[in-house]
Amino acid sequence: MKLPQLKIGDLVAKVPVVQGGMGVGISLSGLASAVAEEGGIGVIAAAMIGLTSTKPNRATPEAQSEALAEEIRKAKAKTSGIVGVNIMVALTDFAEQVTASIKEGVDIIFSGAGLPLDLPKYLADGAKTKLVPIVSSGRAASIICKKWISRFDYVPDAFVVEGPKAGGHLGFQREQLDDPAFALESILPDVLEAVKKFEEKTGKKIPVIAAGGIYTGEDICKFIKMGASGVQLGTRFVATHECDADDKFKQSYVDSTEDDMTVIQSPVGLPGRAIKNAYLTEVYSGNKTPFKCAFKCLKTCDVETTPYCIATALISAQRGKLKHGFAFAGANAYRTKKIVSVKELMAELTSEFEVACA
Repeated sequence: MKLPQLKIGDLVAKVPVVQGGMGVGISLSGLASAVAEEGGIGVIAAAMIGLTSTKPNRATPEAQSEALAEEIRKAKAKTSGIVGVNIMVALTDFAEQVTASIKEGVDIIFSGAGLPLDLPKYLADGAKTKLVPIVSSGRAASIICKKWISRFDYVPDAFVVEGPKAGGHLGFQREQLDDPAFALESILPDVLEAVKKFEEKTGKKIPVIAAGGIYTGEDICKFIKMGASGVQLGTRFVATHECDADDKFKQSYVDSTEDDMTVIQSPVGLPGRAIKNAYLTEVYSGNKTPFKCAFKCLKTCDVETTPYCIATALISAQRGKLKHGFAFAGANAYRTKKIVSVKELMAELTSEFEVACA
């Protein structure tokens, strides 16, 4: 059995692998274009992307949109493959980021960290951008489908269903993270069942993409056999030469152990999966890192009570300054042994898939 193609509307990815959007600045045009060039779907993370720019006033909403548009253009100049963006609903400039992405003609918008109930309203006449919500339950998928159909006569072009082993912010309560009932193997069938009803009702194919803790070609085989049309991987793509993070950030994955994998309570009010380091130890021993909020980037961040600024911590880590920040990572990050090229990684996943599915 060979890797199937992933079809999302009229878009066809030769390899059914979506590279997860990773912020701040971990997946920009460099990584996204490399993945797209190898036949997968490359994804630029929009979250506070302006902080990666060298231009002045990079914390303003205008700077975020300009930086995102620039990264989309750079990616599209490097590849004729499929390029998407990941835009969190929780961003205060969500609408501006969506509008900028559609204006630039990005192929797909992936959107989670909240339910993107009004996403189709931003599609201008003639826009071909596909809209793909990220959910963690069949109920969430059903709510989005019903809202989009009733308000916009639009059906999601696909869904990503993300399990609790993913890196970064998680759409689960802390006590659900190790509960088998919320494992990807449990919630994928739930989402597939929910989506099937809307496929039958509308006559439109709605691919479901499995995500969260997927690490090997054998994992890909398992979830494809369970009914997923494709998979999303984030952690695997960090330890690649083309990843847009500093080499010290990548090396933190290679150097990590299983004991270093931890779950934090993020300032945005959600649990988040990260690699334990001195910065996090200091924060969670009760020491507040003084800061002024220059960004107002997330709707759910309580600036008055949070012990640190997550935007500053994440951009510091992206630049390799891990004394002043930390690395988000999936549950399997400790399995990373070396930094490879995207081409090598895709070949390895393909080979493992074919052996596992033989």
